[in-house]
Amino acid sequence: MRDIAWIAADWGTTNLRVWGMTQSGTVVQTAHSDKGMGSLTQDAFEPALLDLIGEWIDAKTTVMACGMVGSRQGWVEAGYAKTPCPVIADNFARASTHDPRLDVHIIPGISQTSPADVMRGEETQIAGFLALNPNWDGVLCLPGSHTKWVHVSANEVISFQTLMTGELYAAISGHTVLRHSIGAGWNEDSFVAGVQDGMSRPERIAAHLFSLRAEGLLNDQCPDAARARLSGLLVGGELAATKPYWLGQNVAIVGEGQLASYYAQALELQGVRATRAAADRITLAGLTVAYAALKE
Repeated sequence: MRDIAWIAADWGTTNLRVWGMTQSGTVVQTAHSDKGMGSLTQDAFEPALLDLIGEWIDAKTTVMACGMVGSRQGWVEAGYAKTPCPVIADNFARASTHDPRLDVHIIPGISQTSPADVMRGEETQIAGFLALNPNWDGVLCLPGSHTKWVHVSANEVISFQTLMTGELYAAISGHTVLRHSIGAGWNEDSFVAGVQDGMSRPERIAAHLFSLRAEGLLNDQCPDAARARLSGLLVGGELAATKPYWLGQNVAIVGEGQLASYYAQALELQGVRATRAAADRITLAGLTVAYAALKE
């Protein structure tokens, strides 16, 4: 694989994705596995990486990695840069390896002192978005189990806020009495109504949640409508909590699929038209920024 100059790696809790990159930034190989940080012991990271890229490299090759691989439970702890700070810090952590072909560097996360908050992996997506959208100032929304709202200006992270909306949805729909009421489909009107109620009266969300159960028992509410309303209530409550971030700002959503679409729709209900950016493309762009910084 003579064309491969370096390896980009997005290594999260559940998955590992790698790209074989030319010096000019072209992807010539891709691979992925389910060997995320959460399933690996300390001595298993190097073999997991080599399982994917071992046949791609025949000489010492730089691997630039982001994500939970740099957490305290990961291959090597990459630490945190503190806000306000450049999106990609230059103090990359270097992982020790047995295979002489590997030169592994991990991107630090970002922390915030007050209110206390951390991110790991999202900083790379932010860097990628800014690389593809030069001189962009505003707020990035990165939906997921732990959604991030990030204020960026002059290529720095000024502040950010994390909300566990996705994890709350999973816990409520799967591990509370509402598991008997939630379906697998969707109802657009119920989602919109949920967003509006969650946004206008976030203090009543706990009461609205139990009413989903009661509506099913007393009024035969469709389980699909209950699912959509639950999602709407939680997203609406999140928008109420993050209003100081997105109100009057340029907003971009980094992510694909239905979850990103739900956030875009909820913001549009508040009169905010958010830019959309594909997460994979943005992540790879951010890893490329980090690799260039390493080589400077």
